[in-house]
Amino acid sequence: MPSPRPRYLAPSILNSDFTRLGESVAAIGAGGADWVHVDVMDGHFVPNLTIGPVVVESVRAITSMPLDCHLMVNEPEKIVPWFADAGADSITFHIEAARDAVALARSIRGRERAGRRLRAGVSLRPATLLESLDAVLPEIDMVLIMSVNPGFGGQKFMPEALERARALAARREALGLDFDIEMDGGIGASNLAEVLGAGVNAVVIGSAIFRAPNVADATRNLKTMME
Repeated sequence: MPSPRPRYLAPSILNSDFTRLGESVAAIGAGGADWVHVDVMDGHFVPNLTIGPVVVESVRAITSMPLDCHLMVNEPEKIVPWFADAGADSITFHIEAARDAVALARSIRGRERAGRRLRAGVSLRPATLLESLDAVLPEIDMVLIMSVNPGFGGQKFMPEALERARALAARREALGLDFDIEMDGGIGASNLAEVLGAGVNAVVIGSAIFRAPNVADATRNLKTMME
């Protein structure tokens, strides 16, 4: 039996109050969050426009937590350097958008921040077949399974994502690979145990944290549930 993988809680600042972003980041840190999840959308790959490298640079200046940047953009190759230079620790791109996923993953992993190489992740829309990831799996540190259609926070969880996570975990074991499985979309206290039970070890949570009366307490409670 392989030893249990570390579990990571990554609150998504897309759902935070941007007039108090520094306080929000401090609150999730106080609550024991592991990563800060940053949703980057270009208004083309998904129908929303969100965070740019200037915001990442600002968040980098106020926290030592790793910054987990999810690029929901066309031509991610063009902007990976911007986010790497702004202070990202992990950069996830979409398999549907990359011209050459293997080359892009290698280029991300070829960069360093604070003496450590960047982590490369790959994501896919709910309708995209897991088989589309086969070539890139040996080159990445994480697969992000979307449990909603990417583009907006606050959507309802798609339970079929659980079977995708189980299938991916089985594929990882069969290939002898070592990547994290992250899930994002509609996750909260009511379904967190199910998500973890499907083999997910990194969880992105937005609304259930940032719409709670106390952000630090909500973070702490969810982190406790993961332990």
